[in-house]
Amino acid sequence: MTVSHPALPDDLRDLPQWAPGARELADLELLLDGGFAPLRGFLGGADLASVHDSGRLADGTPWPIPVTLTVPAAAAPGDRLVLTDEEGTPLALLTVTERAEVTDGVRLAGPVAPLRPAEHGPFRTLRATPEEVRKSLAERPDTGRPVLAVAVREPLHRRTIAQIKYLADDLRADVLVLPLAGGAHPGTLIRAVLAARGDLPSGTRVVPVPLAPRPDADPAADLLARAHVAAAYGATHLLADLPTGETAAPHDTAVTERSPLPLVVPGVWGFDTSVDVWRPADRIAPDDLRAELTTEHLMELLDAGAEIPAWFTPAAVARELRAAHPPRYERGLTVFFTGLSGSGKSTVARALADALAERGRSVTSLDGDVVRRLLSAGLTFSREDRDLNIRRIGYVAAEITRHGGVAICAPIAPFAATRAEVRAMVEAAGDFVLVHVATPLATCEARDRKGLYAKARAGQIPDFTGISSPYEEPEDADITLDTSEMSAEDAVGRVLDFLTRGGWVRDDAH
Repeated sequence: MTVSHPALPDDLRDLPQWAPGARELADLELLLDGGFAPLRGFLGGADLASVHDSGRLADGTPWPIPVTLTVPAAAAPGDRLVLTDEEGTPLALLTVTERAEVTDGVRLAGPVAPLRPAEHGPFRTLRATPEEVRKSLAERPDTGRPVLAVAVREPLHRRTIAQIKYLADDLRADVLVLPLAGGAHPGTLIRAVLAARGDLPSGTRVVPVPLAPRPDADPAADLLARAHVAAAYGATHLLADLPTGETAAPHDTAVTERSPLPLVVPGVWGFDTSVDVWRPADRIAPDDLRAELTTEHLMELLDAGAEIPAWFTPAAVARELRAAHPPRYERGLTVFFTGLSGSGKSTVARALADALAERGRSVTSLDGDVVRRLLSAGLTFSREDRDLNIRRIGYVAAEITRHGGVAICAPIAPFAATRAEVRAMVEAAGDFVLVHVATPLATCEARDRKGLYAKARAGQIPDFTGISSPYEEPEDADITLDTSEMSAEDAVGRVLDFLTRGGWVRDDAH
């Protein structure tokens, strides 16, 4: 936690501050603007237990998902905490009513009061509070018309577009599309939804909403969370079309009874090849029925740079998908080598960088020793500083990857948790390949060009990986090399073969 911020009122400047993570910031925005009505703060133990057991708050009010805040430092009921965005801008004041020790820190509960609105980046002109949207809906010439909400985390393809048009006509409803932009790559989702707007009913409004995904939530709870948010934005109905493979039935009584608005279930639809339209599957002859592309098939087409069929998605949406997910041979990539000092990882990494540059890729090398002299100058070799060094490498690699380059990293990176952090950072921007150079310790020590192992054995270097500090072997390596059993050329060949088979290097590149 930090203290003092010049933008705060005098009576709040000495309060502790905390910048929540992305999901908690998204929840905070919905708490503050009414998107999570009737909630006014982060939930305490009794409410959380009740939500888990029955999908209701402790007082019986239907509520489907936990809304929590975890901080690393202690706090007590009655304390006040300033919540900021990641840049330190104060957003809200939390008055703590409850604290509980949890695995990753201290979970705090209590009401939140706004200090200033969240500052959005791209597409800020589309953003609106629930109150603003409800007011605009009330000002329509025909205020009695229903409002069909479509709350999505995926682009709108032709099947969903056809369902929206059918249901909007059937209900005589206006359409409100709510891209759930609280997850990764919100700009990509919003652009893809806007690209489909020309195929949607006239007057369709698009309003991004910061409802973050919860990987541990079941589909029914996620659907109900969408329903609560849609109702807060003034919708009267919600399109309850779950992605393929999810089994929750939105028409089940247990779900519909807890929904704040009617859930409209379009049923199973398919593409009718006899007339080139999407329609309910029970109206299509079996020989003429074509199912929607699976997510896996779509990703395979994008990875390969192949054409996305027009019957599946509009051309404008396809262009946005290709821009956000270029073919692998054009996509940003991090190849992250890990292994003991003297394992040969730097030698293989340098040779790989040369080979990829010869094949036309833009390559940046982030070798452990070079990074130590520049990016991480001044850091020690304590556990904390070694982790910070790897995080810095990961941050730079993620930015290189985000902009379509290839980052080749070759630190020791002995700890699995820190490697996992780097993988997550990079995969939010592009692709990540982990190479474990698993050369045995005895071979690494025998090479010892710098005399480091000898000094570590003599006690002159504390916390030396492999001697006085552990090396946690990866369980998630994509490639494993042992340079005691192969030449550097063969090792590079193994990595190149993997990258070529994966599509990151073209077969015909020379």
